[in-house]
Amino acid sequence: MPEPSAPPNSSRTGLTPRSIAIWSLVALVGAAGWAVLALSRGEEISAAWMLAAALGSYAIAYRFYSRFIANRVLKVDKTRATPAERLDNGVDFHPTDRRVLFGHHFAAVAGAGPLVGPVLAAQMGYLPGTIWIIVGVIFAGAVQDMVTLFFSTRRDGRSLGQMARDEIGPFGGAAALIAVFAIMIILLAVLALVIVNALAHSPWGVFSIGMTIPIALFMGVYLRVLRPGKVTEVSVIGVALLLLAIVAGGWVAESSLADTFTLEPGTLVIWMIVYGFLASVLPVWMLLAPRDYLSTFMKVGTIALLAIGVFVALPTLKMPAFTDFASRGDGPVFAGSMFPFVFITIACGALSGFHSLVSSGTTPKMVQKETQIRMIGYGAMLTESFVAVMAMITASIIDPGLFFAINSPAGVVGTTVQSASEAVTNFGFTVSPDLLAKAAADVEEASLLSRTGGAPTFALGMSEIFSAVVGGSAMKAFWYHFAIMFEALFILTTVDAGTRVGRFMLQDMLGNVYKPFRQVSWKPGVWFASAVVVGGWGYFLWVGVHDPLGGINQLFPLFGIANQLLAAVALAVCTTLLVKSGRLKWAWVTAVPLAWDVAVTLTASWQKIFSADPRVGFFAQRDKYQAGIDSGQVLPPAKSMDDMHTVVTNSTVDGVLSALFALLIIVVIADAGRVCWKAVTDPAGVKLSEVPYTESRIVAPAGLFPTAEEKAELVAAGLGPDGGVRGDRKDGGSGDEVPAGTGSA
Repeated sequence: MPEPSAPPNSSRTGLTPRSIAIWSLVALVGAAGWAVLALSRGEEISAAWMLAAALGSYAIAYRFYSRFIANRVLKVDKTRATPAERLDNGVDFHPTDRRVLFGHHFAAVAGAGPLVGPVLAAQMGYLPGTIWIIVGVIFAGAVQDMVTLFFSTRRDGRSLGQMARDEIGPFGGAAALIAVFAIMIILLAVLALVIVNALAHSPWGVFSIGMTIPIALFMGVYLRVLRPGKVTEVSVIGVALLLLAIVAGGWVAESSLADTFTLEPGTLVIWMIVYGFLASVLPVWMLLAPRDYLSTFMKVGTIALLAIGVFVALPTLKMPAFTDFASRGDGPVFAGSMFPFVFITIACGALSGFHSLVSSGTTPKMVQKETQIRMIGYGAMLTESFVAVMAMITASIIDPGLFFAINSPAGVVGTTVQSASEAVTNFGFTVSPDLLAKAAADVEEASLLSRTGGAPTFALGMSEIFSAVVGGSAMKAFWYHFAIMFEALFILTTVDAGTRVGRFMLQDMLGNVYKPFRQVSWKPGVWFASAVVVGGWGYFLWVGVHDPLGGINQLFPLFGIANQLLAAVALAVCTTLLVKSGRLKWAWVTAVPLAWDVAVTLTASWQKIFSADPRVGFFAQRDKYQAGIDSGQVLPPAKSMDDMHTVVTNSTVDGVLSALFALLIIVVIADAGRVCWKAVTDPAGVKLSEVPYTESRIVAPAGLFPTAEEKAELVAAGLGPDGGVRGDRKDGGSGDEVPAGTGSA
């Protein structure tokens, strides 16, 4: 992580000759990576060049662009108390050490998207997706997360939908509230389904992930009660216990306990619903924050080791920069043209609306200082984008023929290695039946054919890299199954944090009708809203697990577009707030990515609604299956006439919901435009819901490591390197009774 920016009013200015030389070298490394990726013409190139392009771009963006946004556009104020400090109640509002909160925020936003989206988008070649992942996160995704977090922090941690209602107005705000909440239930159910599919019949995964819950509870109590403020100490203990849980999971899988931890999908659904409810209602310091922080070590550590493995093994990118599917739009993995569907398929890692819900949900209620918003909002999103780059690499280093055999549906490649080999040849690639059989045998799977969804491909690519560094081909099976477990752990943290965020959102909505709900820690509201949220995504998940064409399976096709439409709401709200708060000249920071996202999502929505191609258009698909019903034919994936009727219903529902979501977003954007115009033409009439200024008593660094100036400030306040509450409190306290990052009882 580059050095954090100096707080406002700092004496630090400009760059030294040494730093100029360092940043020039970083820029050259990034430029060299981009040049090799862009100029290669058919030859295989090392995946290390993709890492060079990504890391160089991230470093420059964080050091300069995010600093510009924090200091010039947002004008973060280290002297202003955050809601975590002002409203600390030890339940939802809780000043949390920046390192723990970075871990929570990253774990909460980094779900299935950065792991599977790039894998699926590799169908078009590695270059289109890589450009969107890196450029998109720098100018859109990280900006959305950071700016949303800032404005929510200035509004007592209000949810995105409620900010839209407060700042845009009741009409556009109501549309935003409805769209945001409905989309969120769909997103949570989809993410939960991915976890169920990954953990079903996996005793290793169930045991290891289950053990993170008691470990997190121990860490929460340790940091809150036993050793307040000792973040480094509890981190070492937590990581040691996590590694032990992972290793022990392998032992359990080979022992007599394997049957105990081998769970059916339906059983997993019940346990996930129970866990989601508890994570939503328990104090945030007790389970959610420490578990997410713990998970971050696993996530970031594994991805970092994967990156090191790339530099050591130097695998080549076997997937071409562009495939023919990029121009034809008839790919077997997903149908549709490169624009807009690459930018829909790759959401998390570049731009994801779900992130705005976390940035206006749990995180703003825990951030200690406004100056930390840059590291947490922008920095965590860059970290997730790097995960997406690694996913693109894992998909691109395996043989393209193998890639398409794994990711194409059974209706396209068949069920045997011979039929799959022939189908892949028709795509313009080659893969022998023997290679398909050997790939499955190497990872101890009966077959890898039609293992769609992206996760198995990521696991296979990960096993290729790790086995090249440690253990050779004999370890491929171990690394493959480790990757499957890793993916489930990666995604689960999004579901538990998302449930709590959904609870906040529902409480904000109900608070417009019954004011006690606006008190987010009001226990009746907490329990009721949590039950509604887990009941919503739990219902769709339960039905989806038991009916391959029902429940969340019915709504799964809406996932990508719905997520990006949600990003349009967030960027519209952020742009409106920039204009209303007197930052009109900087409104382009969010308005430009908003314009791009609107173009992408509305184009995709139009095609999904009106396309005559049944592989793309929902209503065209409905007509195709209805014609099959009329002629007495059963078309795949349906296996009976009842399934045919279900497909017709699903296609109709998806088409109607696509139209409804697009219409709601258009209403939000149009109303936001009206408010912006009014703010420009009548600045005196602008009303903001921002809470009044209160002086902060907390002193804490802005970044992971204190700068020289911050160290001097901490020493002057009589505090250690982790910060704390100043000794000049006006409430008569001694100043040392509440260490930063622990909150108060």
